[in-house]
Amino acid sequence: MQRFMAIKFHPGQGAVVRCDYTKGGFQPPEMVKIRPAVVLCQRPRFRKGLLTIVPLSTSAPAPQMNYHCKVHVGGLPGFPMPECWVKADMIATVSFERVDLFRLSRDRQTGRRTYLEKFLSTHDFEKVQACVRAALNL
Repeated sequence: MQRFMAIKFHPGQGAVVRCDYTKGGFQPPEMVKIRPAVVLCQRPRFRKGLLTIVPLSTSAPAPQMNYHCKVHVGGLPGFPMPECWVKADMIATVSFERVDLFRLSRDRQTGRRTYLEKFLSTHDFEKVQACVRAALNL
């Protein structure tokens, strides 16, 4: 797995990012590894450096509940499955320090890193929102 570098900006609602839950503060049965996640909220005013995210899993939940659904991510570096499961019961607000974009390579001419900018479709993001509402009994 590639080295982790924190983001410096809010990637936008519906963006698919990597979240490092290994950086302390989480204990099993909470998330405790690096996994893909979906940015749930737009950039909040007056809360710099924070993101609200919903983690994704490549494994189907057992049992499947109304706060789980499948979304199409098209395969991600380190997570090659084209679809992931939303784990909306594990919603979290995390620091930018835990979040990174999926790195692809380096630009041959400039030497700069290139990143995968992936967003869920409107349909899939609406499914995520419905799962969050179900998880929070809203």
